[in-house]
Order: sequence, then structure tokens, then C-alpha cells
Amino acid sequence: MTIPIIPSRLAPPSPPPGPDPLRWLSNQPYLLLSLTSLFWAGNIVLGRYAAGHVPPMTLSCIRWTGAFVMLLPFAWRHLRTDWPALRARLPLMLVLSATGFAINNALSYWALQYTQALNALLIQSSGPLFVALWSLLLFGVRLTWAQFAGIAISLAGVLTIILRGDPGALASIEFNKGDVMVAGAVLAFGLYSALMPRRPVTHQLSLIAFTTAGGALLLLPFSVWEISSGVTLKFDTLTVVTVVYVVIFPSTLSYLFFNRGIALIGPNRAAPFFHLMPVFGSAMAILLLGEQPRLFHLVGYLLVLAGVIIASRRGSAKR
Repeated sequence: MTIPIIPSRLAPPSPPPGPDPLRWLSNQPYLLLSLTSLFWAGNIVLGRYAAGHVPPMTLSCIRWTGAFVMLLPFAWRHLRTDWPALRARLPLMLVLSATGFAINNALSYWALQYTQALNALLIQSSGPLFVALWSLLLFGVRLTWAQFAGIAISLAGVLTIILRGDPGALASIEFNKGDVMVAGAVLAFGLYSALMPRRPVTHQLSLIAFTTAGGALLLLPFSVWEISSGVTLKFDTLTVVTVVYVVIFPSTLSYLFFNRGIALIGPNRAAPFFHLMPVFGSAMAILLLGEQPRLFHLVGYLLVLAGVIIASRRGSAKR
């Protein structure tokens, strides 16, 4: 007869595994895209504030170099595994690096030295239309009526905020070379967004690490030219704050979130979230710059929110 051995002290049962916050976040496309717009709105506000203080090409090159350095320790293992897939689609990867990182970013920072925030926000609000245009021209993907209605409604909300509820202000806007640069940046990013669903099947860290490195390399000659012409960084508190913010939030995190959001719901359903940028931008002006909230802010917020919900809901996408 075997006598069972009874331990003098019972070990406490192991707790059930709790939810993984990162895994949960990676499957929340609407939250990811909203955070992306929030970080990009902060990038515009800070970029405008630092205009003339931080050279645009150098800032863009530092931005993507810093993002690549931050991502590399986490992405190296995936890069080694996914390199054959990335190399097989090298032309597409270079186009993604150029449109989504080099051209778009450099033109945006450059434009903020010449144009007013009102003009830039007005032009950037056309971002979803550029995504739809590229998707139609390249792949024959048409907007559904729900997506078209949602973009139109959210665009009306953006215009309400930008024009401060006065449609007559639209006639007083004068476009300059900075406005043309903003339009070029939006056009380039629309192409990036439309091409993203055709990217090679890789880990998202491999994708973002490759494209940030590609963007930095493409911008390096322009940064060298900028510095050689006598335009250099001013090493002070504003420069440090600007560089730290743009490397972490609108670069590393935003592009991870944006790429994941497109992978989950597609470019046409993700594009209306661009309209949250002027919403967040005006909210920052109220909270940080002391601007007073007005009725047109509330009306604009409600229109943008309604448009985003209509255009991005699951039933609005064609099979």
C-alpha cells in the first residue's frame, strides 16, 4: 500500500493568464487610426511652431533615422526572416519608402515654412479623396455610397472648423508655393495608402523598419545639401523636444498604428480618419494655446465623427 505524501504547505494555484494589452490594441483599428491622427496633428502643430528653427530636410532625415534605430532591436529577427519576401518586392518597397516617408514628410515640413495652418489643414482634409483616386486608377477599387457620403460629411466638418463657421472665409484664402507642397505631400501619401494592401506579407516590424531606413537613406543627400548651404539645426530645448516627439509619436508609433489599421479595414475605410487631424489640432489649440471653444467647433466635431463612423463601418466596404 502506497502512502500518499501530503505537502505541508500547498502551493497557491497559478492565476489564469490575463489579457495581453498589446494584442488587444493591435486588433482595434478605429483606436489605432484615431491615435495616429492625434499624433500626426501634434506633429503639424509642433512643425509649424518650429518652422524656421529646424531645417525641414534635416528634421525629416533625423526623424526616420531615429525611428529606424528605435525599431531595429525589435525588428532585427523579423527582418532576417522576411528579407527574401522584402527583396522579391524591392521596387514596391522603395516606392512605399519614397511616398510614405521621404517625399510626404519632407514636403510637409518644408511647406509649413511658407503656408499658414489654415491653408495646410484645408488641403490635407482632401487626403481621403486622393486615396480613393489612387485606388481607383491603380486597382479599380471604387468607393461605396456609404464611403463617399462619410467622406463628404467629415469633409464638411473639417471645413466648418477651419473656416470657423464662416463660408465666406473660403474666398479669402490665397494659395502660395507652400500650398502646392502640401498638395504634393497629400498626393504622395495617398499613393502610399493605396499601395499598402499590396505590400509583401511580412511581420509589421519588418515592414516599418525597412521603409523607415529607406526613407532616411533617400532623404540623406537632401539633408547634406541643406547643411552645406548653411541651414543647420539650432541645438536648444525646442530642437530636442521637436526631435524626440517626431521620432517617437508621429513616426514610430503612428506608422505602426496606421499600417495595422489599413491591414485590418483597408485604405478606403481608414482614409476618413485623416479628418480627425484638424479636429485634434483645433482641440490642441483650445487646450494648449488658450483659444476659446465656439459653437462651430462642436458642429465640426459632430460632422467629422458622423462621417468617420459612416465611412469606416464594416458594412460600407465592398466584398
